[in-house]
Amino acid sequence: MKTFGRWLASPWRRSVLAALAGALPMLAFPAPSLWWFAYVALVPWLLLARSAPTGRRAAYDGWYGGLGFMLAVHHWLLPSLHVFTVIIAALLGLLWAPWGWLVRRFLGGVPSGGRGAAALVVLPSGWLAVELVRSWQGLGGPWGMLGASQWQVAPALRLASVGGVWLLSFLVVAVNAAVALLVAVRGCRIPAVACLLATALATSAAWLWAPRPAVDGHVRIAVVQPGIVAGADSGQRRFDLEERLTSRLVGQHLDLVVWGESSVGFDLKDRPDLARRIAALSRALGADVLVNVDARRSDRPGIYKSSVLVGPGGPTGDRYDKMRLVPFGEYVPARSLLGWATSVGKAAGEDRRRGTEQVVMNVGHGLRIGPMVCFETAFPDMSRHLAQDGAGVLLAQSSTSTFQHSWAPEQHASLAALRAAETGRPMVHATLTGVSAVYGPAGQRIGSWLGTDASTARVYEVPTSHGITPYVRFGDWPAHGALLVLAALCAVEGVRALRLRGRAPEPSAPPARTVHGSPARHGH
Repeated sequence: MKTFGRWLASPWRRSVLAALAGALPMLAFPAPSLWWFAYVALVPWLLLARSAPTGRRAAYDGWYGGLGFMLAVHHWLLPSLHVFTVIIAALLGLLWAPWGWLVRRFLGGVPSGGRGAAALVVLPSGWLAVELVRSWQGLGGPWGMLGASQWQVAPALRLASVGGVWLLSFLVVAVNAAVALLVAVRGCRIPAVACLLATALATSAAWLWAPRPAVDGHVRIAVVQPGIVAGADSGQRRFDLEERLTSRLVGQHLDLVVWGESSVGFDLKDRPDLARRIAALSRALGADVLVNVDARRSDRPGIYKSSVLVGPGGPTGDRYDKMRLVPFGEYVPARSLLGWATSVGKAAGEDRRRGTEQVVMNVGHGLRIGPMVCFETAFPDMSRHLAQDGAGVLLAQSSTSTFQHSWAPEQHASLAALRAAETGRPMVHATLTGVSAVYGPAGQRIGSWLGTDASTARVYEVPTSHGITPYVRFGDWPAHGALLVLAALCAVEGVRALRLRGRAPEPSAPPARTVHGSPARHGH
């Protein structure tokens, strides 16, 4: 043990170990999907920061662990952004520096039972604060939130309907902190066991008493996934393939057909021939077709990514312009400073334009849909607002073709399960090249995924539901509660610092004074 302690004395070795420890939670996400591992994956990181000799070193452990975490869950960006991926991970990793300090503050040394119990609330709150800050779209958005690793666990999905992915992240970190206490601090085993029991009770209570989505019918929705189409004229050939695949669905009594992101590479006003061809498909199918246009618009400047609804008579006028763009993939933040990223990777040569509001579309048959585009499905608030606005089915049009042979497509498809469970609305995740997936209103998988090797059209019988989940009604209350916990902690620490300052030792006796009233000087 002493030998290992001396080995850790090297700042570089300790930093590398922190980065490796921070990367461990990656295994809980798709593709490995070892969801159970999430509940112990943070323990090595916690134990390392706990053992830091100073608060400053614990902050460094938090920073390097955050770097490892961000790099691991975004490793599939490396072929596109190269070294810039590491720079981004290092900058975002700084968000975990205060968390590392909190770990040492509450778990370091031999914590009392009270301090150990406080750690089980403060450390998850600190983690949620980090997730809340990095959820800002300008910092890349909430990809890789720890709670999202529980996307296929039915009890966890029930909890998501109560407090969203935020509640799942809080509980996962709390369990990790409890396990760390059990391992390292014998005197804190009672609060650690109590935390584990409380987590089990909370999950059981949500399973028993949280409102369940009331299924009130079914709709038949088809997903068209053409697969990889490359080459100079790929836009036209992809459209032709999507048209052929869609035509095979005639006679299947559909309510809606969904094409993936960038499925149409031409503005439909500039190409009325393409609009007529989609309208002909709609007439033959007896259902509207939701396409996604990625093109320079003819009615305003700039390139937009837009969900466009096409009916038997052509475009219906329902259009949603993507609001939250992918940093570097669709725009370069502070392009005047970071424009050089386009020379070292596949960053956007021209910024896409943003939409201004979310849209709920009425496609007939009593069906109202809420479209999102690409990584907008990572933002819990967007699907929540669509459910509040009356969407009966959530839709995501995506394309992960750039990251076809990585873990990104499966990570992306899994997010739809969380959004469905949070809102109590089914969700269809339709992509150009896979993975496409459909989930019911409780987050359960409907049918099988369309993998990255599939070029097909598939019909899904999607259950619909009504009612409002607690998460839709009350919003991100776990995140707000975490901020209150941290605010209370700051207040307590501030009062404590003032008290310590007030107890500064006084001089034992006043200095002797001369007859002139001045302090006596030694030696005179």
